[in-house]
Amino acid sequence: MPPQPNRIAGDAGGRRMPHTLLLAEPRGFCAGVVRAIDVLDAVLDREPPPIYAFHEIVHNRHVVDGFRDRGAIFVDDVAEVPEGSRIVFSAHGVSPAVVEEAERRRLRVIDTTCPLVTKVHLETKNAVRLGYDVLLVGHRGHDETVGTYGEAPDRTQIVESPEEAAAVEVERPVFVVTQTTLSVNDTADVIDEIRGRYPDAEVRNDICYATTNRQFAVRKVAERADLLLVVGSRNSSNSMRLREVAEDAGVRAYLVDGLDDVDPAWYDGVDVVGLTSGASVPDELLDPIIEDLKARGVTTVEPVVVAEETVEFRPPAGLEE
Repeated sequence: MPPQPNRIAGDAGGRRMPHTLLLAEPRGFCAGVVRAIDVLDAVLDREPPPIYAFHEIVHNRHVVDGFRDRGAIFVDDVAEVPEGSRIVFSAHGVSPAVVEEAERRRLRVIDTTCPLVTKVHLETKNAVRLGYDVLLVGHRGHDETVGTYGEAPDRTQIVESPEEAAAVEVERPVFVVTQTTLSVNDTADVIDEIRGRYPDAEVRNDICYATTNRQFAVRKVAERADLLLVVGSRNSSNSMRLREVAEDAGVRAYLVDGLDDVDPAWYDGVDVVGLTSGASVPDELLDPIIEDLKARGVTTVEPVVVAEETVEFRPPAGLEE
């Protein structure tokens, strides 16, 4: 048999392959993630090991593995940390019980909780002080929801779906807060159900600007794409939501950690590919996917811009120690 031609580009052996790549903008790192990563990076640079971090600093395997290679030790219980050690709290926030245990162990804490998550904690505490019961719309077990719930566990109930909202019972006036990384549309459905049962409920929709912008960008890309790739880790709530948003818009979508997770067969018969990434994902993880698509025949790379983000957060207290 004579040598066969390389079919990576063009028609891939007679099959139609992508010719256009749509890049969702904004995508990737949000201001809260940048702040958390910059802080842990600075601490590792200037302080001797060991440096501990409570929970993954952000929900991305590549970022966490990079810090682990530099000596960061990630723990899920502050009781594992030797007394007097340096510890960095993740961007997702922690409960008062964690703060108290860290103080008891005389840990030197730098708290990188995103300020927009801190806002939800404050709303929860204030609502309880004013006599409300709190309904927390969020995912059980997610680090952010665990931290917020811990502000007032006796007066807070977690609600994940409209079905749960239809069944929840409260004794006092209702105050609603939300996890910051939820699906905008799904959260609206849950809140509508709560309002239907408790018309006087005070509602704070706390989904953050970055989550909202990235979901809106995916919806715009989905108007033209045949396939959408979301780069992000499976423990990342906002990345999972981006895939769901695309699927809800009728577009086939996959969540991948990087190029190694991409199956080239997904491109068969596809003209236009969309690409985005979660708020914990460095842009460098997208570069190999973009180059691979170009090698397969993509000739047009087009940004789809829905917003420009200029938000920056100040460094947390303790970094100057």
